[in-house]
Amino acid sequence: MEELTLRDVREEDFEAFFEHQLDPVARHMAAFAAEDPADRDKFMERWRRILANDKVVKKTILCDGLVAGHIVSFTQLGETGVGYWLGKQYWGQGLATRALAEFLEHVPTRPLYARVVKDNVASRRVLEKCGFKIHGEDRGFAHGRGEEVEEYVLRLDAPARTIS
Repeated sequence: MEELTLRDVREEDFEAFFEHQLDPVARHMAAFAAEDPADRDKFMERWRRILANDKVVKKTILCDGLVAGHIVSFTQLGETGVGYWLGKQYWGQGLATRALAEFLEHVPTRPLYARVVKDNVASRRVLEKCGFKIHGEDRGFAHGRGEEVEEYVLRLDAPARTIS
């Protein structure tokens, strides 16, 4: 099993994050991505703002010491949410579930919300394995798809739990 570590995001992680979001399949699955994913300057500036924001909990996901992705918790419209992005080469290995389970230990706020486009079954499964339950549905414009999409709103009420 790969060694998974979460650590504070560093500016040198941004390049890997940028490369991960350039993948068209990953952008389609995430759906809610940057309007212009190729705009490196805008991407880097956005991450600099996130890094400087003490109200956002942000961790880099490392797999065997390499930057595999990131995971964040933020407040939006009065709700605390969580979001993550894993480079496509790390999909299907259980890393997202392990990373989210560990991350939830750093974010005690409950309820905690997550959103996932309805056809992203893998990401929904990650959230459900970590205790999130479907709370509602919504629609929104997704730059990663260039169209409005339907999404599930999931909610975690219970304390974090260990995933085996």
